[in-house]
Amino acid sequence: MAEAQNPPADQRRATVQGGPPPVASATAGSIATAAESTVATRMSAPPSFDVADFPVPHGREEEWRFTPLERLRGLHDGTAVATGSGVKVEVKAPDGVIVETVGRDDERLGRAGTPVDRVAAQAYSAFEKASVVTVPKETVLDSPVRITVHGEPVDGKPATAYGHQLIELGDFAEALVVLDHTGDAVLAANVDFVLGDGAKLTVVTVQDWDDQAVHVGQHNALLGRDATFKSVVVTFGGDLVRLYPRVTYTGPGGEAELFGLYFTDRGQHQEHRLFVDHNTPHCKSNVVYKGALQGDDAHAVWIGDVLIEAAAEGTDTYEMNRNLVLTDGARVDSVPNLEIETGEIVGAGHASATGRFDDEQLFYLMARGIPEHEARRLVVRGFFAELVQQIGLPDVEERLIARIEEELEASVG
Repeated sequence: MAEAQNPPADQRRATVQGGPPPVASATAGSIATAAESTVATRMSAPPSFDVADFPVPHGREEEWRFTPLERLRGLHDGTAVATGSGVKVEVKAPDGVIVETVGRDDERLGRAGTPVDRVAAQAYSAFEKASVVTVPKETVLDSPVRITVHGEPVDGKPATAYGHQLIELGDFAEALVVLDHTGDAVLAANVDFVLGDGAKLTVVTVQDWDDQAVHVGQHNALLGRDATFKSVVVTFGGDLVRLYPRVTYTGPGGEAELFGLYFTDRGQHQEHRLFVDHNTPHCKSNVVYKGALQGDDAHAVWIGDVLIEAAAEGTDTYEMNRNLVLTDGARVDSVPNLEIETGEIVGAGHASATGRFDDEQLFYLMARGIPEHEARRLVVRGFFAELVQQIGLPDVEERLIARIEEELEASVG
């Protein structure tokens, strides 16, 4: 097992420029906004690879207060036991890519980041084999690497599994990776992305689980000098999905783009908690997440934390979250946080908004003879269009557009 790293800078208190960030919450058609700043105190324990370093959460901690713990199927308290089968990982890669299955003693594992909560630490402590995908130095792939994680029931019950995956690009390598989750499972997993100097990686992670699946994952991206990282997170299915994308830089010139699209249906809980640690000078980050919600007890949570450390002069960062509430009974919690320890930056900002259909857009379309239900479809498709286009793979884009259409059938069909 890799040695525990020092706690990252997100554990330290910092000065927030421009006052506290907003917290937007929408329930049953009403939207409330309150001032709250929690980024400096949100963690109850420092990062660690050891499960024992994290107390069992009770739901009142800042990092767990939005998550329905009773729906985690024991992933948070140690009662979830791996079934040993039922969750299969398949990797299809073009020529030139090295694909390995390694044991937990492989020294490459865990370099991109340390678990920041009990579930991530449990996943790191419990996995038996890890998938490692390596794109050698200066290799430019002309087709994507496709990783499929599929769950099948075991003895009539969802399979329980702990996993770990590493995607590593050598200096000046370029690749596109699709990480696709389907089927039914209770899964806790860590995914590491390690980019060498000048490397370029686009990764598309799709959570298209069956209705009863539970998925909790921490994604760690470690960017080398002048490296470019683009992440597109797409979440549709599952009873509960909780993802924690994190970005850290090891040299100046790094650029990270984090895009996300989620469609939260009746009874689903979908939670995306992001952290970008600007710990190195002259790096950039841009975060855009959009979600649509419909049905009773649909609950989406978006937490966007960005820290600009004292040494990170010349930082340019922005984060935005937009949510479209399609029906009554849905709830959104959107919390952008920005900590700045130096005034020598290019720019920093954040935005969050939650609302219903734009009446002017609907009126414009309906005034031109488009029926109301079709006008609503067009508005939602337009809302997500810029994010779908970021994927860059026609087959994946078409599949996601079809899934959006399926979701819309329940509310505007």
